[in-house]
Amino acid sequence: MLRIREDLPPFLNKYLPSNSEGRMFVTLTYAQSVDAKISKGQGIRTTISHLETKAMTHFLRYHHDAILIGSGTVLADDPGLNCKWCPFEETASPHRMAENSPRPIIIDTKQKWKYTGSKMQELYEQGMGKEPIVVVENEPTVRERGVSYLVYGESKIEWNKLFDRLLKDYNIKSVMVEGGAHVINQLLARPDVVNSVIVTIGSVYLGENGVTVSPPDEVKLLDIDWWTGTADSILCAKLSATTI
Repeated sequence: MLRIREDLPPFLNKYLPSNSEGRMFVTLTYAQSVDAKISKGQGIRTTISHLETKAMTHFLRYHHDAILIGSGTVLADDPGLNCKWCPFEETASPHRMAENSPRPIIIDTKQKWKYTGSKMQELYEQGMGKEPIVVVENEPTVRERGVSYLVYGESKIEWNKLFDRLLKDYNIKSVMVEGGAHVINQLLARPDVVNSVIVTIGSVYLGENGVTVSPPDEVKLLDIDWWTGTADSILCAKLSATTI
């Protein structure tokens, strides 16, 4: 199990999910380089975070019902999306990971990703993770065992509508969104959807060929806090309802 620095939980506390009756709590969180890149290039798995901030990511996963990524990220990284942090380390075991882990949600409207043979399936079968919800445009022609399909009916995601469906159909009350760039850029422009923004800034430049996070318009941040660790900094904020 991962250990988190003692000063991080109180720093993060006011940005964690709160009880908002009838409404989804959405946290947008990702790691970027100093030059605002989230990977070295399309489809390239890239390490940015120090172990301290990787542990923070799992702390955040513990505090959310679900974790959401797009099809590009799941195809490039084959992530497990489970939680490796537990508040009771002395009693923690690998088989507590499923209980502590968020439910994976994959935006895969064109059904390009396969759960069968994935890291996610491997962790679920080992009792260390949960099975995914896959958001698809149309009724799938083939339904993979273990996958819950949310048939959205449209190729373009309207975020409030999707989160309302997840709350109503799956009782998911909080979700952390981890990527990729297309999803992040859309949600940075949606203060009506996103409750908290938590960005890890790693001590690295990834260069001009990297995948950049850049919303379509200027975005102002409010309620800003900074944390500095051994190699990374963390920015916590809320999105302003008005552009600059």
